[in-house]
Amino acid sequence: MRAAAVLSWSLVAIVLLGAALHASWNALIKSGGDKAADTALLQAIAGLMAVPPLLVLGLPERAAWPFIGVSALVHVAYYTTLVGAYRHGDLGLTYPIMRGSAPLLVAIGSGTLIGERPSTLTWFGVAGISVGVALIGLARQHGVLHHRKALAFAFANAAIIAIYTVVDGRGVRLAGQPLSYVLTLFVVNGCTYPLVVYLRRDAAGRAGLRHQLAQRWPASAGGAAASIGSYAIALWAMTRAPVASVAALRETSVLFAAVLGTWLLRERFGAQRALGTGVVVAGVIALRFG
Repeated sequence: MRAAAVLSWSLVAIVLLGAALHASWNALIKSGGDKAADTALLQAIAGLMAVPPLLVLGLPERAAWPFIGVSALVHVAYYTTLVGAYRHGDLGLTYPIMRGSAPLLVAIGSGTLIGERPSTLTWFGVAGISVGVALIGLARQHGVLHHRKALAFAFANAAIIAIYTVVDGRGVRLAGQPLSYVLTLFVVNGCTYPLVVYLRRDAAGRAGLRHQLAQRWPASAGGAAASIGSYAIALWAMTRAPVASVAALRETSVLFAAVLGTWLLRERFGAQRALGTGVVVAGVIALRFG
């Protein structure tokens, strides 16, 4: 399926909805005490949720399966570094680094690996969103360089995001039905990362996983639905627009997180966040006309 050269405003709005969903499930992971268990539980529930609609839609085309396999392996590394970043650093520090760095890496890789050549205006849009995301997310951070472990995990996670975005951006276009690709990927991910977490724990740790399931499953079910919805929107959009553009738009989730923090937690928005918001908006406009 060939992607459109220009984003429509309706497509922009849909991807922004996906960004809001992405911010919500990441906030859920960060809020939990056992982040690895929370992530494993969320993925396991998402995998179970994906089974019934997948049975109705059917499996994706055979050509997409190698991409699903590679993506599933990369996602194990993604969840591992995500948990590490949230264990060692605040959401406000790690999330913007992970989400802000990835679009530039995707834009660089998409030319070689997918054959897309972003226009000059698109490059401005990608760069604008990345810079704006950093300004918003890091506005209230002090002593950033002292959080070396958190930064290491966050930058590793950004590189992994770029890898699976390019892999899935290619694979979903070969799947025949984009939603089948997404659902199959979630079914596989619902087995792989939870199994890794389970095998790495002793008897007491596994008992903790069962306790986590009993205590957190309602919230995790909501996070799982948000995770499926967010990534389904992103991959569907990649069949209709350039991968680099969709990846950059998706990272406006940091803006939604900042707005929610101001509204619900009474955090001060401040001049730097206002400037970052303006830069993000300018980046979105550039992508729309790029």
